[in-house]
Amino acid sequence: MSRQELFVAAARKCLSAGRKSLSVSQSLDLAAQVSAVDLGLKPALLYDSNGAGADKVQQYLSSLQYSQLVSKSLLTLDVDGNSLIVNTLAVRPNAEHQFHLNNVAVIDVCHTLEKPTIADALRGDTKNMTQDLLLLLSGLEPTAAEKPHCVGEKSHGWNLCTLFGFLLGFPVTYWFDQTKSFENCLSMTPLVVTTASATWQAESGDHKCCLYSFSFPAVLFKALQSNLEHWRLTLKERFKQQDVLKDLTFGQSTVTLPSVCL
Repeated sequence: MSRQELFVAAARKCLSAGRKSLSVSQSLDLAAQVSAVDLGLKPALLYDSNGAGADKVQQYLSSLQYSQLVSKSLLTLDVDGNSLIVNTLAVRPNAEHQFHLNNVAVIDVCHTLEKPTIADALRGDTKNMTQDLLLLLSGLEPTAAEKPHCVGEKSHGWNLCTLFGFLLGFPVTYWFDQTKSFENCLSMTPLVVTTASATWQAESGDHKCCLYSFSFPAVLFKALQSNLEHWRLTLKERFKQQDVLKDLTFGQSTVTLPSVCL
């Protein structure tokens, strides 16, 4: 079997939800995304292709590692029922770099605000969460694992929206006071959707995939320019150091929605 066929077979075998397996197209897209994590182009991937749980996602990774399609540094992290595929060699250094050099902007979107604002990334609850996160990441070992790493009860007080922005390597992430409300002030607010896409070179043909997709309020465009530019330059530099994916492109579009679910 070709590498592409092995990726597809592993996904269709391990990642079924009920009686439904991933399609070939979904399997190829996941293969490209996982390869990007393995190459360090992105520190982590939030698995949301279907309802397969963390155990099945880890089985999928183990199958890929057994076939030597990806390195043993990949691991499934179970955070409050959400499955993230992380590169244990890249995710902690990336998180430390973001926190210590203030390369990620935290946007306060509490529903009581008239408009979104940039918040202090080291405010009390966010600082505590990031410290807990770095401690957690320091305990992840780059060795093949049979079971996913479950964060457990500690994650129950975390703002997962903010956390996932950090873990996924976004230059911006949203925050709201979830102790008061899960609603936000983004209704009818113009949002700039930023993407980074690349082409995965497979035996039967190239497969285009989206590596990054995140948004931020258009009103904060100028204030976030340095964060966005640093993210673009860093990704371009990492992209040059590999030859599995090609044709890196960036895109931006503006959307306005009646409601935004974070």
